[in-house]
Formats: sequence, structure tokens, C-alpha cells
Amino acid sequence: MTRTVVFALYPGCVALDVMGPHEVFALAAAWTGRRGKPAYEVVRAGVKTGPITTASGMVLHAEARLRDVKPHTLIVPGFPSGSSKAPESLVRWLRRSPACARRVSVCTGAFIFAEAGWLDGRTAATHWAASERFAERFPQVRVDREAVYVQSDDVWTSAGVTAGIDLALALVEVDCGSQLAGRIARELVVFLRRPGGQSQFSAYLEAPPAGDDRIRRAQIYISEHLGERLTVEGLAAQAAMSPRHFARTFRAEVGVSPGKHVERCRVEAVRNGLEVGAEDLTELAGRWGFTSAEVMRRAFRRHFGVSPEAYRQRFRVRDIGSSAMTH
Repeated sequence: MTRTVVFALYPGCVALDVMGPHEVFALAAAWTGRRGKPAYEVVRAGVKTGPITTASGMVLHAEARLRDVKPHTLIVPGFPSGSSKAPESLVRWLRRSPACARRVSVCTGAFIFAEAGWLDGRTAATHWAASERFAERFPQVRVDREAVYVQSDDVWTSAGVTAGIDLALALVEVDCGSQLAGRIARELVVFLRRPGGQSQFSAYLEAPPAGDDRIRRAQIYISEHLGERLTVEGLAAQAAMSPRHFARTFRAEVGVSPGKHVERCRVEAVRNGLEVGAEDLTELAGRWGFTSAEVMRRAFRRHFGVSPEAYRQRFRVRDIGSSAMTH
């Protein structure tokens, strides 16, 4: 069976949202086609045919019109998170488009699906930086801020940009099996199933400054004394408030309890240390106020979904000069 995969292109879309999944399906088509019928036919379509300029200035070509295609899988790429929304002409077409087996959005393409009404009552993923805006704009949709991709019946949504590759690999695995999907992942040098979630890449730990000056003072104090023992009583004294009133006001202003905020700040500091430093985990734990390396490990895994060791191996910034000398 050959499945028609249609990429819905529009001016200002993110090129990598198209090109990453496109490469996955193209490889699957090429490799299965050597033994018989290719698993996929990949089509690039737009409201009109012709060149389409993406957000980065790269020009893609729509070889077909959306109204003329009959997709098995329809894929809608996202747009830069600072943009408002996709062209209304695409949303209108989606609202009246014929049924297909799968509808897939990449990154902020979830906004387009939500505009078309395809996500009402469903759970969806989108880019971590746009998740708050998405939740406010579409309260009828449940947002999974951690997921790399989400399946809700025939609708699949993915997180930011390269997560479209993860989702495409998952679809190939469903259609053709894990052997082919794994082979493609190895060819592209990516994980078949990425460990951890979006929080590995997001800046969500950077809580916005509180509006209340007293709470903001406490936030500043926390950031400057992460290696010390921090208690609600001590922080309340910094804010000149009673401990109970401080804890209640802090949660209302920041969205989490003082203790949770302190832990978030500490694991963020550890994360930065793992990326740039050579300290062992016990040294990092002591530097940033954890009572032991094991306590730090558990907190780190809670927030990022991976161990500190795995994170360091994946994201540590290495010195290019010394690295080149060793090869």
C-alpha cells in the first residue's frame, strides 16, 4: 500500500518543519520502493501552486493545489512563534477539507489545527515557548507541555521544530514497523524514541519576576543564595512578611510554592553547570544547595525527564580546538 503524504505549504511556514519529516518519509519511500511498492508518495501542496517563501527565506515549491490532492496523511508545518497566525485561506481549506486517515501538525501548526476546530476536546502538543499562549487562546484544547508528540485518535501534534522528525518516525513505525523506522533514525543520526520531554530544551524554569515587590525581593535573594539553606521562614523575613502570608502570596504571584521555586532554580543552575563545566555531580550538588548528589539526581529527573549524566553527555559544550586536537 502506498500512502500519500501531503505537506500543506504556505508563505511564512518554518522550512525545517517541512524538511525534517519530509526526509523521513522520502527515505521510507525510497527504501521500501526497492522491494516493490513504495510505502509513501510525498506531495508538496499549497492553496496555489508555485514557489512559496518560508520564514527563513528558503523557497519551497508547491507542485499541487490542496483542493486537488487526496491525502492519506496531511501534514501542516508551523510558523515562527512570534507570528500571529497562518493565512486564513489555509484555515478555511482545512475546515472544509475531505477526510483523511491522519492529520498531523508540526510545532505551532497546532495553532492552525485549533483555528480549524480539529483539536476541540483533544489533547495536543506545540512548541514549549508557545504553549502558554496556545492554552490561553484555545481553552477547549488540553495542552501537554512536556510531550514531544501527542496522538488523539487520527490527529497527531508535535512539539517544536525537530520534534516533527520524532513524529514522522513514529508514523513510519506504525505503518512499516520498527526495523525501517530504526534504520531511518540511524541514517539521520537521531533517536528513534527521544528520551525525556520538552523541558530539556525549554526555559520554563526561568519564572517571570513577581509583581509584588516583596516577592520579587525574595526571588532575587533566592537566585543569589542557591547554595545556602533556604527556608520559608528565612525567605519570609527577607520579604518582611509572616511565613504563612508569604507562602500564600508567593504561590499566587509565581505559580508554585517557595520550595518548588527554589528546587527549579537549583536544577536550572545544575543544568547550566552540566553544559559548560567539568565538575562531578557531588561538587555540583554541593555548590547549588542539594544535600547530596542523589537528591540532586532525583530532582533533575523530575524536571527534565533524564538523568544529569545523560543530559551532560547530550548537551555539554565542548571546546572545539581541544576536541579537534584529539582526533
